[in-house]
Amino acid sequence: MERTIVWDWNGTLFNDVSLCIESINHLLRAQNLPIFQNKEAYQRVFCFPIIRYYTLAGFDFHKRSFEQLADDYMEYYQPRSYDCTLYENAISTLEHFQKKGYRQILLSASKQDFLTKQMKCFSIDQYFETVLALDNIHAFSKQDIALRYFQNHPHSNVTLIGDSVHDYEVAQSLHADCILISEGHEHVSKLKQTPAVVIDTMEKLKNVL
Repeated sequence: MERTIVWDWNGTLFNDVSLCIESINHLLRAQNLPIFQNKEAYQRVFCFPIIRYYTLAGFDFHKRSFEQLADDYMEYYQPRSYDCTLYENAISTLEHFQKKGYRQILLSASKQDFLTKQMKCFSIDQYFETVLALDNIHAFSKQDIALRYFQNHPHSNVTLIGDSVHDYEVAQSLHADCILISEGHEHVSKLKQTPAVVIDTMEKLKNVL
């Protein structure tokens, strides 16, 4: 049976959670705001769209606009992101599904050129039929680009694998199944509020798909 896997990038394949906490805390300190003390505190607040996450984190857009904060964030985050790694078992999992004949697509809320530079660190382009990303750094939603792609390139039996409630929402819009991994950016308690299958490590994907 033909199957297509749509992969999220940040927090699913690309292990940048610690750097994201460091980056947002850098901005919070600059605004004299309380920082996230640990990963759990961060995961409980993180959400999409990113503008809402910044609001929940405590930023006042009257003092510094969302666009300015997003620029500040990427100036800190992007050069440091090249030192991040993929999650354990990421490449072996991609290889496993490739050998099974599954079509694999990468879908990210990252800016396209930033994502391309990150991916070059790992030489994994060969696993993906296509890579879908945004043309800006504001990460409002990757849903629109996913919908446009699948309208023009119909696939059957689609499963989206991600780490956020928004990934489940995108899967719903695509009429796709969804598996969420809880070691990424959103807390497991939030993920379990969705009907998606929730697992704690990528290693378990092979038993689910």
